[in-house]
Amino acid sequence: QEQLVEPGGGLAQPGGSLRLPCAASGFTFNHYAMSWARQAPGKGLERVSGISSDGSVTDYADFAKGRFTISRDNAKNTLYLQMNSLEPEDTALYYCARGYLSRTLMGQGTQVTVSS
Repeated sequence: QEQLVEPGGGLAQPGGSLRLPCAASGFTFNHYAMSWARQAPGKGLERVSGISSDGSVTDYADFAKGRFTISRDNAKNTLYLQMNSLEPEDTALYYCARGYLSRTLMGQGTQVTVSS
């Protein structure tokens, strides 16, 4: 069964950091570009960041540039999103996805709340 699981997330203070992992299973992880997307309360799904299958190319939404870092460990079938300098506006449900411009599989999402 193809699956993406995001066990991270949680509460952070403004200016703080969180690292989101995403564990992939049931498919050949290193064959696919991967990405993160998020959905804030009352808003639509928006792209956060993407990474190529070998990790050599990354892309970020403007709000993520300089604060977030996407990475992957193909030996562990795991995708990561390191989030620094968090802001209350980063509060959202974060999803791991297979693919970038076209998402063919998504995780269940993990809640990130930024609040003092």
